[in-house]
Amino acid sequence: MNSDDEMPPGVEVLHAAAEEAPILANLLELYAHDFSEFVDIQLQPGGRFGYSNLSRYWAEEGRFPFLVKVDGNLAGFVLVAKGSRINADPSVWDVAEFFVVRGHRKRGIGAAVAHEIWRRFPGRWEVRVMESNPAAAFWARAVEGFTHSGAEEHSYELHERRWRVFSFVSPATAGAQ
Repeated sequence: MNSDDEMPPGVEVLHAAAEEAPILANLLELYAHDFSEFVDIQLQPGGRFGYSNLSRYWAEEGRFPFLVKVDGNLAGFVLVAKGSRINADPSVWDVAEFFVVRGHRKRGIGAAVAHEIWRRFPGRWEVRVMESNPAAAFWARAVEGFTHSGAEEHSYELHERRWRVFSFVSPATAGAQ
């Protein structure tokens, strides 16, 4: 594992407080807009995509919302959930949603943020990505960079979509939550 990774200068991963839910909702709109290019996501009549599960991140155990900032400016978010979406194993950590705004992509920020999240939550992880998602290559590189080949990779089909799943263990560290 790459436990000696450090965040690039100016990059922060901050727990999002409930009063920051509107900020996350706005970022989720950008995220859904990006996804609408390769997944059939329709705007609601009010002109928003919406994300019905957002309030659960402050109401339920095992859910953790984070904002990503670069030099003090918003740059993305991460939603972490406990429990596998593949086999219902309640002990597995899941990257439920992950987004870095376009202006901060391809600079190592996304991988550093993913590594930071994995370090904060030691244990077994599953990272799921649709094979049609252009970010599939990013996730393969991010997982490889963190595990140094310690991940299992497999594919499965759900709701007529092919998914790649990376499974690995993040070791316990002194700064973990």
